[in-house]
Amino acid sequence: MPAATTEQQHERRNVIAKLLREQRIARQSELVAQLRARGLDATQSSVSRDLRELGVAKQGGRYALPAPIADGDGIELSSSAEFVRRIVPAGSNLLVLMTAIGAAQRVALMLDRLQWPEIVGTISGDDTIFIATTSQGNQRRLQRRLRDILKVDS
Repeated sequence: MPAATTEQQHERRNVIAKLLREQRIARQSELVAQLRARGLDATQSSVSRDLRELGVAKQGGRYALPAPIADGDGIELSSSAEFVRRIVPAGSNLLVLMTAIGAAQRVALMLDRLQWPEIVGTISGDDTIFIATTSQGNQRRLQRRLRDILKVDS
């Protein structure tokens, strides 16, 4: 199958988001079938990439879109509190945020969307997020801010 154009990817991702809002979808193969039924090129690997780019996580046996970020004050971030387990400093400019298995990417995406000045960037795995900060002072401020919003101990 030839590589999809940016326009095709955008259309496919919009349809995926719509499907996830309207239906309970538990497997990528279901998404592939539904996309193909709508005349869109889709493979398991393209759908997997799309889900990753959309920040989709599996919750309760189904795929779910991340909660929208309404503004930069962290109100919507609090909806991720149930997934966060610990926040630990690592060195002077790095925080490590531990999450439930499979939730790190979703939480990292929300952090990135907040565009807080303390955060240089995030790297997420399956259950761990590395958060780079601009200074040691900002690391401490960010740790307090996250602890207050997410209601977790460090």
